[in-house]
Amino acid sequence: MENIALIESFSEFKDDKFIDRVTLMAILEDVFRNALKKKFGSDDNFDIIINPDKGDLEIWRNRVVVEDGEVEDPNEEISLSEARKIEPDFEVGEDVSEEVKLIDLGRRAILALRQNLIAKIHEHDNTTIYKQFKDLEGEIYTAEVHHIRHKAVILLDDEGNEIILPKDRQIPSDFFRKGDNVRGIIESVELKGAKPTIIMSRSSPIFLEQLFFQEIPEVFDGLITIKKAVRIPGEKAKVAVDSYDDRIDPVGACVGMKGSRIHGIVRELGNENIDVINWTSNPQLLVTRALSPARVSSVKLDDEKMTAQVYLKPEEVSKAIGRGGHNIRLAGQLTGYEIDVFREGVEEDVELTEFSDEIDGWIIDEFKKIGLDTARSVLDQDVDDLVKRTDLEEETIIEVVRILKEELED
Repeated sequence: MENIALIESFSEFKDDKFIDRVTLMAILEDVFRNALKKKFGSDDNFDIIINPDKGDLEIWRNRVVVEDGEVEDPNEEISLSEARKIEPDFEVGEDVSEEVKLIDLGRRAILALRQNLIAKIHEHDNTTIYKQFKDLEGEIYTAEVHHIRHKAVILLDDEGNEIILPKDRQIPSDFFRKGDNVRGIIESVELKGAKPTIIMSRSSPIFLEQLFFQEIPEVFDGLITIKKAVRIPGEKAKVAVDSYDDRIDPVGACVGMKGSRIHGIVRELGNENIDVINWTSNPQLLVTRALSPARVSSVKLDDEKMTAQVYLKPEEVSKAIGRGGHNIRLAGQLTGYEIDVFREGVEEDVELTEFSDEIDGWIIDEFKKIGLDTARSVLDQDVDDLVKRTDLEEETIIEVVRILKEELED
């Protein structure tokens, strides 16, 4: 195979992989030098001249002329008689440059050259992709569903890069078909072996924040700052926002008239219920706001233990706890405080665990799952509502209510 034909066969990688000229020349030279080392033991005395645009390649071996019979290293020295076959006027001690044809390396070496070049270009390509997506971590990215697996959806972007959306990074209500465009954030990029693994997430709070950047101009412009965002994917989220411009109402700007601005974000997140609150450096006020839509009567904080005792009127308790305990859990994540709810004006209450002799433990656990851990907290709820919010039968709940009432009335 002639030099030019070999280089022309390599040029396809430059076109397909968009490798710049300098990088391609460096890869080519590295591959050829490795081949020369294997063939001659050293490449120190070789000059490689490559022009990948024209497909030109020249390899020159430089040797010193020595007297006949005194050649010790055939790679670096040439006998006088051999040198004069190249040029008749060579003398001892002069340098001889002789072109090496690729065909002289042998067919096996040429095939190895091509394989090594392919491997080097793929390695370069994968490294480039890794760096490209590493810079995109935390940013919103869109790709198309290629195929759907049991534990993940495999996406392809416009350049054919594979992106993985694992099941646990999806919103529970997500349903995709082949060809659908999917938005999420690039959560992580790892170089496993030679191939980059790109993970997308739609369940991360960062995805929610980035949607605010895309959909709310004041957030994009920096007039409104997102202090913190927490979410239970597909269920509920809380976002604390602030503005350094007193003329801007950060909550109003984010929500819009009748929710017009936030509607697109809610729809993207599978109708996730989003509470937007005004950030404050006052922790008591922050806890109060974080528990909205419940109206809090008073808050007592323990900054050392990071606990908050919140007192509400009995009719506000269920709002503070929220369906499935989501509201109080997110309020705790947003503020950093462990929040305990107390009913205002109720002096006597008993932990549900105190009734373990009369009420099975799994029943008590069902109440705890929705934030009800005292007798009063259960009695303040409507039976029909408890049936909907727990896995308990109506008869079981009625019996529990009877036991609790008897205890508190005694």
